[in-house]
Amino acid sequence: MKRIKIFDTTLRDGEQSPGCSMNLAEKIEMAKQLEKLGVDIIEAGFAIASPMDHKSVQAIAAAVTNCTVASLARCTKGDIDAAWDAVKEANHPRIHVFLATSDIHMEYKLRMTREQVLQRISEMVAYAKSFCDDIEFSAEDASRSDWAFLAQCYSNAVAAGATTLNVPDTVGYSTPQEMAELITYLRQNVTGVEHTDISVHCHNDLGMAVANSLACVKAGATQIECTVNGIGERAGNASLEELAMAIRTRADFYDAETGINTRQVYRSSKLLSNITGVPIPPSKAIVGANAFAHESGIHQHGVIANAQTYEIMKSTDVGIPQNTMVLGKHSGKHALREKLESMGYELTDEELENVFVRFKDLADKKKNITGRDIEALVLHRRGVVQGDCQLVSHVVNTGHGVPNISCIKLQRGDEVLEDVAIGSGPLDASFKAINRMLGMDVKLESFSLNAVTDGEDAVGEAVVKVALPDGRACTGTGISTDIIESSIRAYVNGINKIMESGN
Repeated sequence: MKRIKIFDTTLRDGEQSPGCSMNLAEKIEMAKQLEKLGVDIIEAGFAIASPMDHKSVQAIAAAVTNCTVASLARCTKGDIDAAWDAVKEANHPRIHVFLATSDIHMEYKLRMTREQVLQRISEMVAYAKSFCDDIEFSAEDASRSDWAFLAQCYSNAVAAGATTLNVPDTVGYSTPQEMAELITYLRQNVTGVEHTDISVHCHNDLGMAVANSLACVKAGATQIECTVNGIGERAGNASLEELAMAIRTRADFYDAETGINTRQVYRSSKLLSNITGVPIPPSKAIVGANAFAHESGIHQHGVIANAQTYEIMKSTDVGIPQNTMVLGKHSGKHALREKLESMGYELTDEELENVFVRFKDLADKKKNITGRDIEALVLHRRGVVQGDCQLVSHVVNTGHGVPNISCIKLQRGDEVLEDVAIGSGPLDASFKAINRMLGMDVKLESFSLNAVTDGEDAVGEAVVKVALPDGRACTGTGISTDIIESSIRAYVNGINKIMESGN
C-alpha cells in the first residue's frame, strides 16, 4: 500500500473560517491533539500575517515533537524570512510558499505576466531552500490554470528545490474526474516530479472537497491537505476525519493507508468544536451524533442480527466513548482517573484536580454521570483554570409579569466584585451586571444552548460570541446542569478571552 501523508491546516486555513479564531493556548492544545491524532504535517499559521500569528507558529513549532511544522508564505522574501524565523526551532520545519497561476489571478490580482510568475517561482523557491530542506510549493487556483503552463510552474519549482508540489482547488470549482485527470497529467509532464510528493488542497464550495481529494489519491497524489471537521474559508476544506476513515474503510479500493490514529478522531473533533464554539452537525459523517444511530425498524433489526448489515465502521474505531462505567457522587479521584484513561485522556495531576472539583459539583446535581458528562468536564476545563475573572455565585429572580433581576458575584484576581442589574430576561440582567462591574462595553453577538448529554438532568453547553466596540470578538463556552449558570460562565469565558487578546 502507498502511504498518504496528512497535511493538517486546521490552525491556518481552518482558523480563517468565520467564528473559528483561537488564542495561543488553544492553538497549542489543538496542535498537541493533532500530534496524538497522527497527522504528518501541521500548518501552524501564516507567520507574516501579524505578530500574534508569528508567535503562535513559533510556539507550536516548539510544542510538538514528531510532526513537521509548516508556515505559509507568499513568494516574497519578507514572507519567507518570517516563515523561517517562526519554524526554525521545529524538529522538522517546512516552508510552504505559494503563488497564483491561473490567468484570472495573474491578470487581476498579481498583475504579472506568465514569464514573471515563472521567474518569481524559481527565485523564491530557491530563496526558501537556502533556509530549509523541506519546501512545499503551491500553485494557487491550480484547478483553473492552463495545464501546460501549470506543469512548467511546477517544473521550475522542482528545479529550484521544492520537495512537495501542492495542487489546490482553491475555489472549490473542480470535479473528481477533472482533478484526477489533472494529477495524471502533472505526473506525466512535470520534470523531476518523481522526486516529490504531489499534494492536493480542495475546498468544499460545491460539496466535493473530500471526493476530489480521494480521486487524486487514486490518481497518484501522496499528500492530502485537510482540516478537522472540514472547517475553513467559505464552505470549508476537505474533512480530515472523512478522508482518513474513507481510506481506512476502503483500503481495498484506494490501495493506500495513512498514519492517522483513528481512535483519536472523535476526540480531535470534539476538542475543536469546544474551542471554537462551533457545534458538530448531528448528521456530520464519522463524528456527528447520528453517525452511528439507527431509528428505522428495518435497520435496527439488521444491526441487532449482525452490525455489518448497516454499519461499515464501529463507533469505537473513531474513539467515540462507550458509557459502560457510570460514576456517581461517591466515586473517588482514582475511579475518575481510570475512567479518563479508558477514554484516552491523559491529564496532569493539576488538571485532574480541577476536573475532579467540577466532577464532585456535578455529582451533587446528577445521580449518574456518564462518559459524555466527563468528556464535557475535560473539554471545558480551560474555562475554569484560565482567565482573570471567575464566577463565584449568581442569584436570579425571573418570571412573567415580574422584573428580571440578577445578582452576580465575580472574583478578579484577589478582588471580589458584586453587582445587581435588571434586564429583559435573566441572562440580559446577568450580562448587564457583569459589564457594569467590569467597566466594559461588551456586546452579545450570538448565543446558542445545546444539551451535551441526555435526560432531564442533562448538562447544558452554552456558546456565546461577545465583542467590544473596537471590533475584537471572542467565543466563550460554559457548561452546567443549570442553563443560566452555563450561559453566565460562557459570557465570562468570552470576556476572559477578550482581556487576554488585549494583553
